[in-house]
Amino acid sequence: MGSHEGNIINGNGVFGRDMEISVLPLGTKNKYKRMDSQLTDGGDDDLHHQAELENRRKTTRKFVFACAVFASLNNVLLGYDVGVMSGAILFIHQDLNISEVQEEILVGILSIISIFGSLAGGRISDAIGRKWSMGLAAFIFQAGAGIMAVAPSFEILMIGRILAGIGIGFGVMIAPVYIAEISPTVARGSLTSFPEIFINIGILFGYVSNYAFSGLSAHINWRIMLAVGIFPSVLIAFALFVIPESPRWLVVQNRVEEAKSVLAKTNDNDAEVELRLAEIQLAAGNDAQKYEDKPVWREFLSPSPALRKMLITAFGIQCYQQITGIDATVYYSPEIFKAAGIEGESKLLVATVAVGVTKTVFILVAIFLIDKAGRRPLLLASTVGMTTCLFTVAFSLSLLGHGSVGIALAVLSVCGNVAFFSVGMGPICWVLTSEIFPLRFRAQASALGSVGNRVCSGLVAMSFLSVSRAITVAGTFFLFGAISATAIVFVYMIVPETKGKSLEEIEQMFETGCQSQDSEVQLGDVERLVQKQ
Repeated sequence: MGSHEGNIINGNGVFGRDMEISVLPLGTKNKYKRMDSQLTDGGDDDLHHQAELENRRKTTRKFVFACAVFASLNNVLLGYDVGVMSGAILFIHQDLNISEVQEEILVGILSIISIFGSLAGGRISDAIGRKWSMGLAAFIFQAGAGIMAVAPSFEILMIGRILAGIGIGFGVMIAPVYIAEISPTVARGSLTSFPEIFINIGILFGYVSNYAFSGLSAHINWRIMLAVGIFPSVLIAFALFVIPESPRWLVVQNRVEEAKSVLAKTNDNDAEVELRLAEIQLAAGNDAQKYEDKPVWREFLSPSPALRKMLITAFGIQCYQQITGIDATVYYSPEIFKAAGIEGESKLLVATVAVGVTKTVFILVAIFLIDKAGRRPLLLASTVGMTTCLFTVAFSLSLLGHGSVGIALAVLSVCGNVAFFSVGMGPICWVLTSEIFPLRFRAQASALGSVGNRVCSGLVAMSFLSVSRAITVAGTFFLFGAISATAIVFVYMIVPETKGKSLEEIEQMFETGCQSQDSEVQLGDVERLVQKQ
């Protein structure tokens, strides 16, 4: 030991004459301080570190929550249009003296035209990014809403309606994709359901707007109702300066440092940021090797078995969301309640507001359940409940007549239908579509799913009055109930559980054809996945 003969060295530490400190074996906490109090207590360091982690966790949650809210504002536009048109059409009919066929076209054309917005949205969002695509969608809708508000004739009204439809199709398709790509795995289901929540909030605002402005003259009130829809799109312009771009889109554009910066704001710790970034880069690299330079549309025409199953799942669930008649229930709720025996425009609009409140309240229930109960259980409960309520509506309209019991049962059944829809089929449809596809296909495949959704919505909205005249409103709801019964079978046989899995793991689940029995994916699981790849 030579010159250090005054020191005793052992396997656990060094003791010196000049140091009055106890050294404990490695891995234990040091309970002692230097006599001059210059060394901090290890326990305090741990507490400080834990406090920093908790503060970062809270900041991350608030940031991701704000991003999801801002990204969902476009969906308020769709919801508001659906809700407000149910009442505005009564006054448009009076003011512009349009026929019943024109009324159906005016209501249903938005869903049909939104197809083109959805198709364009996939390609455009891949080119200019998710964030600026949402801004473009809001601008197009603003132009359409402005034209509708000042339209002097049915033809001009249709021009505004077409522009609004393109904007809505564009915005509705891109919001769930953006939120799914920016959200942490453990909260992705809840956050990706925000667009559906905001659709419901928009519907409720539309109903309230109908009631609030219905007392004005028929020439003015519907114009104000439609013009109010411009305000949410103004907020979207502000949101573009707050929300970041999708980290997955940034990786595809080789802007890796920017992607890492975004992930640092949306994940709780640096280790998870690195793992998520590696996982995204791996998925993007695998896609590039697997598909080389093949156009996406060519892959859709001759899909692999995994992609085929993804397309069937997404397209099927999107179509079932609409062909079970939810838009008919919302657009034409005054007509349904009139068939049940409610009289007077004011009473009809009040009953319609009750539908909007129910739809909004129960979508909030879905937020708390979707990442706990899982997608499949909620979808099964939703489809069973909707089927029961749709048959009950048909029963009350056909057999109970216009008595108080029939009216009460019809209102309760319609509210029950929208409640079950909001708990499962409404939000989970968009959640699944945005999370099951590989990064290369996600935007355009989600656009394809949105096309199916909008086509079915348009067909239902444009044919409901005609079909109801042919087979009665009760007969139409019997038809909706039968279709909803087949949705139960589809969900049970086809739809997988995706709760707790990262987007990249869901892709692997479809490719391997097997699901993990453990629905909770820990950080270590992701690390093993990346290392395995």
